[in-house]
Amino acid sequence: MHSLYQSTIESLPLLGRGKVRDNYAVGDDKILIVTTDRLSAFDVVMNEPIPGKGMVLNQMSDFWFDKLAGIVPNHLTGVAPESVVAPSEVEQVRGRAVVAKRLEPIMVEAVVRGYLIGSGWKDYQDTGSVCGVSLPAGLRQADKLPEPIFTPAAKAELGEHDENISFDDMERRIGTELAATIRDISIKLYKTAAEYAATRGIIIADTKFEFGLDQHGVLHLMDEVLTADSSRFWPADSYQPGSSPPSFDKQFVRDYLETLTWGKTAPAPALPQDVIDKTQAKYFEAIERLTGKKLEA
Repeated sequence: MHSLYQSTIESLPLLGRGKVRDNYAVGDDKILIVTTDRLSAFDVVMNEPIPGKGMVLNQMSDFWFDKLAGIVPNHLTGVAPESVVAPSEVEQVRGRAVVAKRLEPIMVEAVVRGYLIGSGWKDYQDTGSVCGVSLPAGLRQADKLPEPIFTPAAKAELGEHDENISFDDMERRIGTELAATIRDISIKLYKTAAEYAATRGIIIADTKFEFGLDQHGVLHLMDEVLTADSSRFWPADSYQPGSSPPSFDKQFVRDYLETLTWGKTAPAPALPQDVIDKTQAKYFEAIERLTGKKLEA
């Protein structure tokens, strides 16, 4: 499969590159978002691509944007990415790009947790709560929470870790009304998605959403939505609380990196081919199980 580590679109102005996505200006009111095959772990971008990963993320987001469109507007414009680049650049965007509305991003990530895992589990062990949200005593790792909880995070600069913040802090940063709206919409998005995923044999343990405002101040869902990069997906048939379940994401990469004496800072160590292959297979399995369709390459 053709792999794209970094796009080279010269027919549009480059706005910037993130860990995975390259953004280009399309006029003054739209952007071309190209999802590459780069992979980051511990906030460090690996040197090797995971072939097809960007297509999986892009098509998974499109699937969820469509399914959740009745809850909140999103950044999609419907403009074909192939129509805004030069003919010689079409292959760089086919299946892995969208033309999106240019929004003013809200610099708080909306994190929703339905299960006790990751940093939430560590926080709970130390404090009996997760990001200041008190939880019942006696919960085990990977237990389902009584109700999904909203635990916002402040967006960090590229290469830095996002910082968990309290809801009170979120209110101070963006305003009481907007904070409450984002919280309520995020929980509704999560519950709706989790109910659907359950019918496909997938547990969505947690996820993060990003929002932006258009020129009229209307809230939009943006960036990526409920992908294997922004969420923790578990196969329901092997789920057992009390330990960390296997997931449909870059866990193979994280597990491999944990075996190395590496300081989790750039430059990244090389990834063996079998780790790349297993990671690719997990991404492909995730979209097929979720949508019932194979990746459109």
